[in-house]
Amino acid sequence: MAVKAKSMCTHVIFDMDGLLLDTESIYTVTTQEQVSKYGKDFTWEVKGKLMGTSEREGWETVFRELGLNGVADLDEMMVAARKRREELFSTCKLMPGAERLIRHLHKHGVPICVATSSRSSSFTAKTANHQELFSLFKHCVRGDDPALKRAKPAPDIFLVAASRFSDPPAADKCLVFEDAPQGVEAALAAKMTCIMVPDSHLPKDLRGKAHSELASLEDFQPAMYGLPPF
Repeated sequence: MAVKAKSMCTHVIFDMDGLLLDTESIYTVTTQEQVSKYGKDFTWEVKGKLMGTSEREGWETVFRELGLNGVADLDEMMVAARKRREELFSTCKLMPGAERLIRHLHKHGVPICVATSSRSSSFTAKTANHQELFSLFKHCVRGDDPALKRAKPAPDIFLVAASRFSDPPAADKCLVFEDAPQGVEAALAAKMTCIMVPDSHLPKDLRGKAHSELASLEDFQPAMYGLPPF
């Protein structure tokens, strides 16, 4: 059962993949293309365990869960999938409710930023058709940022993101939006309020830890967290 948020929020931090941009389907397709060569299926039970982690950690999870260690070359498969993904990233669209919420918060002067596990090259490809919208964020912390020592589910990326606001807020004043279980764990480890917006296919046993859960960003009610209402 979701727990109750303890405080009102002044700053908002967004994950990106699967939350703001519909990139998760691209990850699914390109990963399945690779593992199918070995007769394996990239199921949601496996995908849910790696969402939000670094690229290498994600592939290590795939190899472990699908029994590919000693059977296939991890680096070769990772590079092949990455090349294929980057061919498709420019086609990714915004998730429902994302643009409305970003523009609303920006209009009302609420400090917002992005904290994504995506590396800079992938970030650039994914946001190529949405540069004006992403320019509304105060800053974007990417997975290859030199300040990051650990990937999600460690809290590092959210702590770094909060510290880079011109008026760094206390952790309990930050509201984090996440779609991935590892991202939720990272936000909670950072002592921040977290709203999960999971894919409908994500297994139920990987949900329930966030302060609140929404089916879509379209369902978010800012006033419930002390933010300007729509």
